[in-house]
Amino acid sequence: MMKYLFLLLSIICLSITNVFRPVHVFMIGDSTMADKPEKAIPEYGWGQVLHYFFNDSVIVDNHARNGRSSKSFINEGRWTEVMSRIQKGDYVIIQFGHNDSKPDTARYTNPFTTYKENLEKYVLETREKGAIPILCTSIVRRHFKEDGTLKDTHGDYLIAARQVAKENDVYFIDMEEKTKQLVESMGPEQSTRLYLHFESDVYPLRPKGLEDNTHLSQEGAFRIAGLAVQGLKEADIPLTGYLVGKEKPKQISSQK
Repeated sequence: MMKYLFLLLSIICLSITNVFRPVHVFMIGDSTMADKPEKAIPEYGWGQVLHYFFNDSVIVDNHARNGRSSKSFINEGRWTEVMSRIQKGDYVIIQFGHNDSKPDTARYTNPFTTYKENLEKYVLETREKGAIPILCTSIVRRHFKEDGTLKDTHGDYLIAARQVAKENDVYFIDMEEKTKQLVESMGPEQSTRLYLHFESDVYPLRPKGLEDNTHLSQEGAFRIAGLAVQGLKEADIPLTGYLVGKEKPKQISSQK
């Protein structure tokens, strides 16, 4: 009798777990989005802090990794791992481009062929799982020109990402444009706070000073995560119903 009672309770508990499973936000991308280990302090990825903007009904599952392109993320089996976890009603935030222009064969993609094909693969396979893709352009690098504006370091990859979003009717956040506006508004001096600019002997695990205009400080990670949330709101993505202080939104289709 106890055996059957235990079995019944197990089934009930499993059913409750499935009913109340939090919405998962999977993140795939490169180092600007990735979680950082303690030894990397003061470096942060903006995906590392995104969970602070959501209530307990959301779990942010960040699979972004340093140095990955849209190609290497697939070839290393990382996308297969994400796909095995995605369930209906989840979200996948996609942001590649920083490393797709790298000359090595493991990472390089052509903007208008292999890069677009990879982004479309992420979008279509996310939808096949009943989940909702959100496509982002890469965040801007802090390279100022003499006139106080930023150099374009992503070129055709930005155009290609926008094309994929339009052609596939995908939720889209132009993170390049948003971060460009932020960095330019802060100017060459103040904008160093967003990136890895620090003197030597400040951080014990990173004793050498650094001037890195690609990767983010903690402040930069929070500011840029905030811009992503702003983009979610502007695109009227139902995920915003889970932001801190919001009520749970209604369930939506994986199609936009």
